[in-house]
Amino acid sequence: MNRRHCAAAAITLVCALTALTAPVQAFAAPAPPSPSVTQHRSAPKAPKKTLEEVREEIDALYRKAGAATDAYNLAEEKAKKQSGEIVRLARAIVQGQAKIAELKAQAGAQAREQYRTGGLPPGAQFMLSDDPQLFLDGVNRVREGQQAAQGVLGELTRTQQDLETYTQDASTNWEKLEAGRLEQAEAKKKINAQIAAAKKLESRLKKEERARLLKLEQEAQYKLQTAWLSSGALKDINREASASGKKAVAFATAQIGKPYVWGAEGPKSYDCSGLTSQAWAAAGRPIPRTSQEQWRLLQHIDIKDMRPGDLIIYFGDASHVGMYIGDGAIVHAPRPGRNVTLAGAGSMQILGVVRPDK
Repeated sequence: MNRRHCAAAAITLVCALTALTAPVQAFAAPAPPSPSVTQHRSAPKAPKKTLEEVREEIDALYRKAGAATDAYNLAEEKAKKQSGEIVRLARAIVQGQAKIAELKAQAGAQAREQYRTGGLPPGAQFMLSDDPQLFLDGVNRVREGQQAAQGVLGELTRTQQDLETYTQDASTNWEKLEAGRLEQAEAKKKINAQIAAAKKLESRLKKEERARLLKLEQEAQYKLQTAWLSSGALKDINREASASGKKAVAFATAQIGKPYVWGAEGPKSYDCSGLTSQAWAAAGRPIPRTSQEQWRLLQHIDIKDMRPGDLIIYFGDASHVGMYIGDGAIVHAPRPGRNVTLAGAGSMQILGVVRPDK
C-alpha cells in the first residue's frame, strides 16, 4: 500500500513538473525587442534635401573657401614682403660688420701712430718749436688729428647702434614670417576642407542632377541680375574706360576659359583676386593682391560712377571680386570647378566698387 502510494505520488510530481516546464504560448509575454531594433523602427528617416538646398549648401562652402583663400593670399603677400625685408636687413648687417671692422682698423692705426710718437698726436712736436709758423702748423695738425679720431669713434658708435637695430628688426620680421606661415597653413587647411566637402556633395549627384545643379546656379544668378537691373542701377552708368582700364579689361577677358585655382595668379589659372591684380599689373598699375585689401586700400566709387576696369567687390566680407567690363557685366574667376567667365555685375551681393586708377 505504501509502495503504491509512493509511486502514485511520484507520477503526480513528474506530471506536475512536466506541465510547469512545458511552453504555454497562449499566455506567454512577448520578448522585448532589442534596443537596436527599436531604434531602427522608431527613428524617422532624414528628409532628402532638394537640389536647391544642395546648391545653397555647396555655394556656402565655396564662399567659405573663398574667404579662406583671401586669408591665405594675404598671409602669402606678407610673407613675401617680410622675406624681402629679412634679406635686406641681412645685407645691412653684413655691411655694418664690415664697416665696424674698417673703423676699428682705423682707430688701431691711430693708436699705433701715437705710440710711435711717444703718445703725442701727429704734429704735436711742431707745437714745441720756437718757429711761429711751425707752431701754427702743429696746432692745425693736432686739431685735425683729434677731429679725425673723434669722427672715427663717432662713426663706429653709430654703426654699432645701427647694427643692433638691424639685428632686432631682422628678429622681429623673422617672428612675423613664422606667424604668417602658420596663418597660411591654417587657411590652406580650411580651404581644402571646404572644397572637399563641396566636391563630396556634388559627387553624390547623378549626371543629370549635376546638369540641373548648374542650371539652378545660373537661374539664381539671373534672378539677382534681373533684380539689380530693374532697380535702375545702370541708368546713369555710361562712362568710358580709361586708357589703363582698357588694357586691364583686355587682359582679363583674354583669360576667359582658364580654370579657377585658389591662390593662382596665372598664366594658366587664376583665383578671383589673382585675375584682377594681374590684369591691372598688365595695365601698368600694380594693386593689392587680395579682394579684401583691394576693398580696403583702393579708391571707393559710387555704382553710378562706375566705368570699365573698375572692380566690384562682393559679399559682406569682401571675399570675391570681379572686373566691370561695361553693359552690366563682369569678368571673374567664380570658384573651384568653374572657369574664368562673364557674368552679370549684379548676379552676386555687391559690397561696393573700387577704382585702381584715379
